[in-house]
Amino acid sequence: MICSREQPDVLREEAPLSHGRLTVRRDLRHTVYLDELTHTLAADWLRDRYRRWPLTSNPYLLVSQQTVADDRLPPVSTMVMRDIFRPLGLSLSKLRQDRILDKARQTADPVHLMRIFGIAAETAMKYIYAAHPERRSALWR
Repeated sequence: MICSREQPDVLREEAPLSHGRLTVRRDLRHTVYLDELTHTLAADWLRDRYRRWPLTSNPYLLVSQQTVADDRLPPVSTMVMRDIFRPLGLSLSKLRQDRILDKARQTADPVHLMRIFGIAAETAMKYIYAAHPERRSALWR
């Protein structure tokens, strides 16, 4: 759930993974429905987080070795996330765009994209049209 704007806050208490969704706090609360891969990775992360740092009081879902020790520190910063993906030649925004486009190829359902990625209807349709150009009506050409 990383986006091009400032990183949203996800508290571990707001991560009811058994229901396959996360609550993300940007300006308002937003429910993100997780696809199977993301759900599996988030559940694995939570297990690993609790194994590594069972006594942490840091309330954020994503923490680092530095932020886990002090709950006054912010969650994992965008810079930390960038540093993870940079050696792979990936940017967070490109990775997110690729995930949305891949899901659009699989489902062609704009409502599904809106629910999973928290994007607007217009944005979802742009991804659908990019993934399935044959579905674009003559009016949009």
